[in-house]
Amino acid sequence: MSREGKFVKNTIILAFGTFLPRFASFIIFPIVTGYLTKAELGSYDLITVLESLLLPVVTLQIQTAAFRFLIDRRQKEDEVRQIVSSIMLFALPISVAALIVLFFVLQLSVFSKLLICAYLLFDILANILRQIVRGLGMNHHYSVSAVLNSGGLMIGVVTFVYFLRMGLNGILIAMVIAACFASLYLLFFAKLFRYVDFGALNKDLLREMLGYSWPMVPNSMSMWVMRLSDRIVVTLVMGVEWNAVYVVANKIPHLLTLAQTTFTMAWQENASIVVSDKDSTEYYSVMYRRIFRFMAGCMGALLAVTPLLYKLLVLGDYSDAIPQIPILIMAMFFASLAAYMGGIYVALMKTRSVGVTTVVSAVINLVVNVGTIWFIGLYAASVSTLVSYIFLTFFRMFDIRKFVKLKYAWAEMGWITAVLTLQCVLFNFASLPAYLANTVIGFAMLFGLNMEIIRGMYSKAMKKLRKQRKN
Repeated sequence: MSREGKFVKNTIILAFGTFLPRFASFIIFPIVTGYLTKAELGSYDLITVLESLLLPVVTLQIQTAAFRFLIDRRQKEDEVRQIVSSIMLFALPISVAALIVLFFVLQLSVFSKLLICAYLLFDILANILRQIVRGLGMNHHYSVSAVLNSGGLMIGVVTFVYFLRMGLNGILIAMVIAACFASLYLLFFAKLFRYVDFGALNKDLLREMLGYSWPMVPNSMSMWVMRLSDRIVVTLVMGVEWNAVYVVANKIPHLLTLAQTTFTMAWQENASIVVSDKDSTEYYSVMYRRIFRFMAGCMGALLAVTPLLYKLLVLGDYSDAIPQIPILIMAMFFASLAAYMGGIYVALMKTRSVGVTTVVSAVINLVVNVGTIWFIGLYAASVSTLVSYIFLTFFRMFDIRKFVKLKYAWAEMGWITAVLTLQCVLFNFASLPAYLANTVIGFAMLFGLNMEIIRGMYSKAMKKLRKQRKN
């Protein structure tokens, strides 16, 4: 199978593992906004952000090494066992110790603290196991575990929050159940337990993997700062209810990360496999242009349908969130471009560069946010996010050329970005003519920019259909 064919196949498989969790979050979002108080919603959001900090810090991002190191050793079972065993025997004990400390630090009821710690433990385990199955090329198991996680979460939220009215504790119970299902599936149905062997611990290999993974910790912490600094600054200056408004504002823009996350996971594997090919630079350049056009098309279409999505998904009075949405959608667009560059860094094993670029971007985010919130209010959070991701994208575009001489279609990128900016302006007019214009422009961008992909998929589908008819 060609490189493009493998990329498309992995993208489709991984799409199930990224789409369904996002779909689940949108299904439960009306319940969350309708049956949690604004204070509970703000607290729930902070718990999820805490999870995104704890995982990389406690594990030193060893799960990223699982993915990258296993790609090169998939066919060597003894080495696979050494990698998996070393990671598990390092990550799990240190995670348990950190959660015991967290239990005594949290200022909540004992029951809530137990739920939070149980969720974080299962989530850490599930994330490690998912990277292992990705590294072994078992992307279908990754997607199935994500389906179980999202399905368990939906059922749990409907049961404990909607029917039983258990509020914040109800959603925590649902999260524990969902993460537990996902972990048990990967351990037993994907049969990862067979690679865990106390005697297979390899200290030299563990040190090598930690040497690869620890520079990713500043990267993850910086991404965490970019997400959390907005919420903390908004909460401290404007109050927890305004943080809830900002949570709502982010919900629709993060739909764009659905496409981005799927492509990034498939791209990391593809980029790592072809890194030694003679034409890898040309391949990376072509793929960047295609992903830029694809993400731009998705952004245009999302801006077009956002007014309808907002009415369907958001219950309660969160009208202050609406003006923030186009800014945050544009921010997610640039975040997706930066993530593409991150995939190349991972392929080249230049994890230090990933960390440096993200740290600088996080500092910019915090400075802009703190410096402007007193003057422009909630806009400071969304504008600082946009500015930081724009910087991260351009920083990486030039920094990565130290390793790979990528070529960029500057003129094309310029006019596409200008059209997307026009759509953001039209969005804020909030009138029927503006909505109609945005709809026409958005779907023209989606289909026009991706006609090459559409034709390729149509051609392959027709070839398969003809073969089936002949048989």
